[in-house]
Amino acid sequence: MLVYAILIVDMQAGMLAGAPKHDLAGVVARINALTAMVRGSGGRAVWIRHCGQPGDGFEPGSPGWEFLPELLRAPEDAEIGKTLNDAYAGTGLAALLRELTPSRVLVCGWATDFCVDSTVRSTVSHGFAAVVPSDAHTLSDRPHLPAPAVIRHHNWLWSELIADPPVRVLPTNELLAEASPPHQVRG
Repeated sequence: MLVYAILIVDMQAGMLAGAPKHDLAGVVARINALTAMVRGSGGRAVWIRHCGQPGDGFEPGSPGWEFLPELLRAPEDAEIGKTLNDAYAGTGLAALLRELTPSRVLVCGWATDFCVDSTVRSTVSHGFAAVVPSDAHTLSDRPHLPAPAVIRHHNWLWSELIADPPVRVLPTNELLAEASPPHQVRG
């Protein structure tokens, strides 16, 4: 049986400032479905919280520091505070995952091209089997590229990384179907 951990990166109220985030409601719904699947399989959800500098939108204790209220969190979930893009840098994330020994580590959240990207790459560097739900990460349009193009680019890039095992990138519905045991018909 596969044991999952899911890293939900920076899905905090502070992300609502500025330009709209691509398909945010859909991303939140898919993250909720994935966290339920992970918990249901005996895995663990790990909420990554950006801890900003005094006065910025992610300052600890500020309204922007709180997780989006639409996200379904559970008491058994873990939380890791970070100050850099990479959720592993200067945190206890790698030690927590080594303790949990997941078969696969799902990475989702905000922002595709910064904190999610850094965390996917670091998951691989720390020797974990990384899986990216291709439709469960988001960002705003960038000055040179619209958000959907950035998302497509990073999904392709992660699937092409040289890693052992390779990074798997697939839509949430395929991940959910893969994790559901086949129903047996009684006769």
